[in-house]
Amino acid sequence: MTNELKNEKACYFCVNGIKEIDYKDINTIRRFTNTYKKILPRKRTGTCSWHQRKLATAIKHARVMALLPFTNK
Repeated sequence: MTNELKNEKACYFCVNGIKEIDYKDINTIRRFTNTYKKILPRKRTGTCSWHQRKLATAIKHARVMALLPFTNK
């Protein structure tokens, strides 16, 4: 199948040349959580597996540092 048929998305971090994901960059990280503050899966966001793992770690660090909430309430 071609990429047009599979509807693959490009990794946001690979396209923009971002090597390390900083947990203090809340505006970027917030894009990858839903309204319930859950981490969105790779299938939905289009991130590559390497960046998805780094993103999940950054979100978890930001939650512990109280930069992001654990839930929406």
